[in-house]
Amino acid sequence: MKEFDLIATATFGLEAVVGREVKNLGFGDVQVENARVNFKGDALAICRSNLWLRSADRVLIKMGEFTALSFEELFEKTKALPWEEILPENAEFPVQGKSVKSKLFSVPDCQAIVKKAIVERMKQKYKRNWFEENGPRYKIEVALLKDVATLTIDTSGPGLHKRGYRELASEAPLKETLAAAMVQLSFWNPERVLLDPFCGSGTIPIEAAMIGLNMAPGLKRTFDSESWPIIPGALWKQAREEARDLMRRDLDFRILGSDIDGKVLKVARQNARLAGVEDYVAFQTLPVSEVRSKKKYGCIICNPPYGERLGERKEAEALYRKMGEVFSRLDTWSFYILTSHEGFERLFGRRADKKRKLYNGRIKVDYYQFYGPRPPKREGDEG
Repeated sequence: MKEFDLIATATFGLEAVVGREVKNLGFGDVQVENARVNFKGDALAICRSNLWLRSADRVLIKMGEFTALSFEELFEKTKALPWEEILPENAEFPVQGKSVKSKLFSVPDCQAIVKKAIVERMKQKYKRNWFEENGPRYKIEVALLKDVATLTIDTSGPGLHKRGYRELASEAPLKETLAAAMVQLSFWNPERVLLDPFCGSGTIPIEAAMIGLNMAPGLKRTFDSESWPIIPGALWKQAREEARDLMRRDLDFRILGSDIDGKVLKVARQNARLAGVEDYVAFQTLPVSEVRSKKKYGCIICNPPYGERLGERKEAEALYRKMGEVFSRLDTWSFYILTSHEGFERLFGRRADKKRKLYNGRIKVDYYQFYGPRPPKREGDEG
């Protein structure tokens, strides 16, 4: 089976998490770079990576990478690539572009030139002058960085954060990919209690439940490459059957989500049902001031309000002080908190054991990690 150069794109700060996920899937030649993880794999690898990658944004086929200092060079080097090996005669292939610190800074011109070069290559193969583009979709990107052009085809379609369970969302939803990374960067496992006291529409608890059950995050959605002739339907069927077989249905654990807004919890419950994890997640209307537990060695993973909007900063600061006071009573628990507020540790009343720079959308945030004591081999039940 033909092997492809593949790229799993990643949000800044999550490259190592995505790299670990790719390695765990058993793919070869894994290289972690800024905003992407390079690896090699066959057609089945395209199916598996789309179904299983939790924290990546997309899976791309890398067609070529080369220096392009002129439009002529971009055209000729694009035309030299074997597009006909992947694109059928009726392929729909829109071209998107971006350019950073490059001589070829006009993105519309770069897009038009790449499109024209691919058409010229296709003319040679299919012996025709015009293509209807009424077939499967192949979204092509030309990305120029410091005069190096990378040409890719998107195998995913809508971003991998679109799991298919979130029909409704709260006002400022956390991306599913970031929520999954937050859980994977914590020390949580299904033997420990997990609580999100600012759960909103339930993204962190739902992603944690999917991780606990070893449920492939892409199982309930479709991908652009499912309609591609080069990937037989039997491979997609095989990958989905594998994913279903690998689910841990024997586990019994409970994840808790609470929020002060009872209306948004209706959305959370609906999302949990759509994700197929409603038996593992419980939601409760509760202010953070009333958070308490008799369980030991639990984890709090949360994304509290940041106070980014005018007039909301003081409210957020008061909330962080209250969190510090309430969480300090859970002295055997670990806390993982995402916020953009640079004074968070001072307000919370404790310095984090570890801090990681991330991005929530376009907002620069820090992921503060506070470690509780290591649980004994057999975890105690009641505190």
